[in-house]
Amino acid sequence: MSAVSDRLPTFPWDKLEPYKKTAAAHPDGIVDLSVGTPVDPVPELIQKALVDAADSPGYPTVWGTPALRDAITGWLERRLGAREVTHRHVLPIVGSKELVAWLPTQLGLGPGDKVAYPRLAYPTYEVGARLARADYEVYDDPRKLDPANLKLLWLNSPSNPTGKVLSKDELTGIVAWAREHGVLLVSDECYLELGWEADPVSVLHPDVNGGSYDGILAVHSLSKRSNLAGYRAAFVAGDPAVLGPLLEIRKHGGMMTSAPTQAAAVAALGDDEHVHVQRERYAARRTLLREALLHHGFRIEHSEASLYLWATRDESCWTTVSHLADLGILVAPGDFYGEAGKNFVRVAFTATDERVRTAAARLTR
Repeated sequence: MSAVSDRLPTFPWDKLEPYKKTAAAHPDGIVDLSVGTPVDPVPELIQKALVDAADSPGYPTVWGTPALRDAITGWLERRLGAREVTHRHVLPIVGSKELVAWLPTQLGLGPGDKVAYPRLAYPTYEVGARLARADYEVYDDPRKLDPANLKLLWLNSPSNPTGKVLSKDELTGIVAWAREHGVLLVSDECYLELGWEADPVSVLHPDVNGGSYDGILAVHSLSKRSNLAGYRAAFVAGDPAVLGPLLEIRKHGGMMTSAPTQAAAVAALGDDEHVHVQRERYAARRTLLREALLHHGFRIEHSEASLYLWATRDESCWTTVSHLADLGILVAPGDFYGEAGKNFVRVAFTATDERVRTAAARLTR
């Protein structure tokens, strides 16, 4: 058991506990902006779909119901501009983090193989490489990587933690580079519907991939856009030559989404109105927090999309974390996402309206 756990880095969130205690001691309570977890209600039409499917005594399929595959392919075409997407191009997954962590292993990568991901990135990309015993490397521009032994290239646009969005031209160039060198490109696009100062584009768009899904996958989640983090509903789409074998591996591993969750996902993907409503909530919270942080002396970089503000006072991130904890506000230190974030903090705007107003008031006193 320890042989596997020994491959993993120290769980970073444990380091925040002392600061969380400080923030919680504030007379008016803690405002926790450290984790981007949804706090708003699950839309009623999704709850109803879940309840209506509650009598599901049989095993669900790993590939998902035909209704779910129809909902995914329809959403990809309607919302992302993808073309000629069939059931063979999609695969439900048990939340996007599960795929990120286990994809290198399921692809058969191991010692000598290399996984690359952005210099500032979600920590699970590294975890996935470590679990597979593969090598890993960070990049600023993936086209400058040495392609030798590079088997898996992660993109993340919009980015967690920075909110940076890659342009259509950048994506097109990266897709072409990956294909030229025979590198599987997997784009983590979980925040794609949450663009504020940019309009994020998927690698599944024909203007990016030239009308072919060869060598590319895109990962999408319902956690943020539909408040379904507790449901573990997500999917991966793209090259059938990769998804076919992946499906077989996941069948053997029993990696299936529950039947009620599949029914809920069908409802979520078929309705755009609840996404619009949730976007408006987040937009208002983002505006309030952004103005308050600027007033307090912060500089905000990127942050044109996603659920976070990437903010700095040009000091150690832990100094900033401590300062904000004294105000009863908990944020994530930037070095959780790589050494390049050592002077930044990630501020989530996923708290309730009341808590966001409270944070803004504390920052503008």
